[in-house]
Amino acid sequence: MCTRCELLVVSSAASSAPRASAWQPRRAFLLAAAGAALAGPALAQVNVGNASVARNLVPADRIEAAGVQQYGQLLEQARAKRALAGDGNAQLQRLRTIANRLIPFATPWNSRAREWKWEVNLIGSKQINAFCMPGGKIAFFTGILEQLKLSDDEVAMVMGHEMAHALREHARARMAKSAGTGAALSIGAQLLGLGQMGDLAARAGTQLLTLKFSRSDETEADLVGLELAARAGYDPQASVSLWKKMAVASKNQGGLSFLSTHPSGPDRIQKLEANLPKVEGLYKEAKRS
Repeated sequence: MCTRCELLVVSSAASSAPRASAWQPRRAFLLAAAGAALAGPALAQVNVGNASVARNLVPADRIEAAGVQQYGQLLEQARAKRALAGDGNAQLQRLRTIANRLIPFATPWNSRAREWKWEVNLIGSKQINAFCMPGGKIAFFTGILEQLKLSDDEVAMVMGHEMAHALREHARARMAKSAGTGAALSIGAQLLGLGQMGDLAARAGTQLLTLKFSRSDETEADLVGLELAARAGYDPQASVSLWKKMAVASKNQGGLSFLSTHPSGPDRIQKLEANLPKVEGLYKEAKRS
């Protein structure tokens, strides 16, 4: 949800979301997620600190509902253009297999994720893009898979990064901060009746795909995504090769929409490289098991 989507034409916030995809992680993976929650975020190997307290100004259920609505609108528009991959699509099956391995490790980062109805879909588009809406709604565009020729390990790094934005509730925090001081001053009334904050969350459906995260948000997503992927048995080194590919693609194509909100550069790669030793053991353990 980190960039503009050429397929999205925002409809009224009052419109109802279309029927959700029938796909969801298998029961075994949901049971594994409950077990993973026992570890708790305190056992995380990467250090990203506490999630932003600003997010508490916006009701989580409201922004998750907005994410579900906007995701549904996007899928409907892709379906109308015959750009939505069917369940039998090999690339979509690949994405869902990777997601099934990552999702069990999401709950320690956000207890709400246990109740999310996770979805993964693939949209035919030349855009180099992927996102995860609040509530666990994941989409990849074919452009990011085909143009960057991503390995499974690199796909896992992209997916883990996008999942991390949702798990760390970066969109919720951004919305709260954008409300400004006035919203903070009226927090008492908002807690009782939602008021302006309820309206803000409802309007979030028109902004989620165009929302830009801060540099600290991006660093958090990099590191949390790195750990998610390592725990799922994907090679942490792929995080570095991924961003090198991004940098080359951006240079060759004169800029990518994905990189407008995910800036690449030596600093980003250096931070990932510095954290590789922290998750290497998780990766090796996952490969052994």
